[in-house]
Amino acid sequence: MKPLFIPGSIHFIAAVSTVLILASCNQSKMPAQKPVHLITLDPGHFHAALVQKSMYGDIDSTVYVYAPGGNDLSLHLDRINSYNARLEKPTKWKEEVYAGNDFFERMLAEKKGNVVVLSGNNQKKTEYILNSLKNGYNVFADKPMAIDSKGFEKLKEAFEVASNNKLLLYDIMTERFEITTILQRELAMSPGIFGELEKGTHDNPAITKESVHHFYKYVSGNILKRPAWFLDVSQQGEGIVDVMTHLVDLVQWECFPDQAIDYTKDIDISSAKRWATDMSLSEFKEITGIDSFPSYLASNISHDTLLHISCNGEINYNIRGIHARTSVTWNYKAPEGTGDTHYSIMRGSRANLVIRQGKEENFQPVLYIEPIKDDSTYESSISAHFKKISAKFPGVALYKSAKGWSVKLPQNLAEGHEAHFARVMKNFLEYLKNKNIPAWEVPNMLAKYYTTTKALEIALKDNNR
Repeated sequence: MKPLFIPGSIHFIAAVSTVLILASCNQSKMPAQKPVHLITLDPGHFHAALVQKSMYGDIDSTVYVYAPGGNDLSLHLDRINSYNARLEKPTKWKEEVYAGNDFFERMLAEKKGNVVVLSGNNQKKTEYILNSLKNGYNVFADKPMAIDSKGFEKLKEAFEVASNNKLLLYDIMTERFEITTILQRELAMSPGIFGELEKGTHDNPAITKESVHHFYKYVSGNILKRPAWFLDVSQQGEGIVDVMTHLVDLVQWECFPDQAIDYTKDIDISSAKRWATDMSLSEFKEITGIDSFPSYLASNISHDTLLHISCNGEINYNIRGIHARTSVTWNYKAPEGTGDTHYSIMRGSRANLVIRQGKEENFQPVLYIEPIKDDSTYESSISAHFKKISAKFPGVALYKSAKGWSVKLPQNLAEGHEAHFARVMKNFLEYLKNKNIPAWEVPNMLAKYYTTTKALEIALKDNNR
């Protein structure tokens, strides 16, 4: 006859002890719960996938995806699967997908994660940001977070909600991690090399940043398929409020390192303009895989075969007494062997710091130090002061060039654009965990989006005169 497990009996106590020991063993084998659970919301842009090109110690491997379904979602999941399947450092993401027209409402109701990643159609992005914060989610958003003045007003409210609810709202500024830009900033803080930043004028700014992008491009080794809405500025945003956010951000970040900018008094836009890039129907087919222009593009089409895209822009403005110029140009396809390019100059009293990315540089960004005067003492001065730079960035070295010196980089510092997404994410995770976002970040995000959206307002008025 089997023993009865009577409470208080030795058999009962032994059985309970065994259960507790087994439960304890099982718990010790369970992985520790990770504090960050990602939600990917309507991932229409390839940057949403690049956020997951790496794994992170604090992020759970299960990611909740909410989207309306369709090709944008399929392309996103294909990219994640390609990262999971690659031979070198494969990722281990598990995507739990909800696809339906009520995707946003479903996300808010289910509360499966605590960080919303936003990179897609920008038409409703600011609204998604605001309502996600109102419902208790932190937000990690691709640029642009606002594409017009109405969006900027919502963004101001979003930052207030984030502050009141102790949540984090942060945008993905990858260009701060491009090494030649980092070194340009470092050198500008070295009076012995750079001197002081000039004030500049409207016609000869103290700082100029120019970016050239291409619709046809490769991402993670594959030809990028663009969604058709990407070519509609009412959904993607005009160039003056889209890619321009990076350039305006860098002007603030390099000219006024670790300082807060007050957009209500520190910024004065003197002029802004916009213009179009034309795309043929055959080119449209090549990058979208769609045989005809969608109806929402009708107002921008001429002769049924040519699409006019207002994706280019220029801003001339004064920021704390410094004259700056930023410009963005989109071409269809880069010449063979080239790609997106960046040009930047900071004019100092002792030297100009110039980033070029042309044929002479083999279409890779190179930083030059070009003295203002032919001063025999400058060479010894630059050698002495550059030691601090080379100590901070081991392997960085100076070489003589036609107008001064070029800065050579070791291979380990020459990262590509795609690697920068992990670096921004690591910053976000630190700020989220330690509640230590720098005091200047939020005012400077507001200053950046004020500059771009106000510039668009000015450019649109000028076009209509």
